[in-house]
Amino acid sequence: MENVLQHLKNLGFTDLEAKCLHVLAVSGTQTGYEIAKGLGVSRSNVYAALQKLAEKGAVLTSHGEPTVYQSVPIEEIGERMEAELQASIRYVKEHLPKQETQMSEYFSLEGETKVIERIRSELRKAHEEAFCDLSPEEAKLLRDDIREVSAQGVRVIVMPTRDAGTGFYPFARKRGEGLKGQQGRKFAILIDRKLAIIGTRGVEDPTVAMITEHPAMVELLYNHFCSSVVLQELQQDMGTKLEDKYGKNFKKIIQKQIDGKVPEPKKSDEGKVVALKLHAGNEIAGELGHLDEGVSGGELLSDESAREDNPEKLEQGKSEQEKPEQRKSGQGKRKKKK
Repeated sequence: MENVLQHLKNLGFTDLEAKCLHVLAVSGTQTGYEIAKGLGVSRSNVYAALQKLAEKGAVLTSHGEPTVYQSVPIEEIGERMEAELQASIRYVKEHLPKQETQMSEYFSLEGETKVIERIRSELRKAHEEAFCDLSPEEAKLLRDDIREVSAQGVRVIVMPTRDAGTGFYPFARKRGEGLKGQQGRKFAILIDRKLAIIGTRGVEDPTVAMITEHPAMVELLYNHFCSSVVLQELQQDMGTKLEDKYGKNFKKIIQKQIDGKVPEPKKSDEGKVVALKLHAGNEIAGELGHLDEGVSGGELLSDESAREDNPEKLEQGKSEQEKPEQRKSGQGKRKKKK
């Protein structure tokens, strides 16, 4: 009964109206007095509810004393309500002002139903591309939605996660150490390189998500997917060679650059800052310039590849190293002349 009453309320009936409809559906016909007595509610409130139901076309009333009420078949009520709802939707679509707005703020969603329904809604809006980083549970839950979007011509890329035993997650251990108190499986979705959805689901904590079109978050998530795709393909094509040189999942590089296990610096590298050339190493080096405070020598270096891209600076560096030797040789020549 409770479920029926809840769905009747979802259709727009008040709690008392839903109870009156349920009573009439069970008994067939009753007077207002009988309904009020059965529900334990005041007659005035019941008569007001029955009047509203009559105006909505949900109950029929007899003429005479006492007035008898009878419910209209639910099929008829449903058809009438559906027709009215569709008419209202069409009118609103035609007359409600439309604005092209960007979701530049960070909006939060909480609750299983809200999060999953929003993900499905946004997936259906995809026009060109959808990147999905999902655990097996979420992939299974959204499987039909992903297939439907793909069938419409949208390019869909689903990244496997470490939970599935595949994929490239070199920083999983370090992340886990910093997030021991958090529960739930993490997921991330990027739609048309415009909308980012990130959240967690499952275990003990409630399902939560963050949704935004902010360019910073979109770019970060896009770079994450690109890096994962590129590294995964590299591993597939050159797995053994990469593992021999850098260790499994590039462990040697991670230990050096991320874990802080950096080998003892060479004398020539002391007092220098290395600007890694990921996208624009030279530009970063140029922006930082010379570091005079607290840095011996204050010289800023890019990595080897960055220096190779700028041979003039490399040659200039070589010439600077040769100058002391040239000066020494020059002094020797002058002495000989004397």
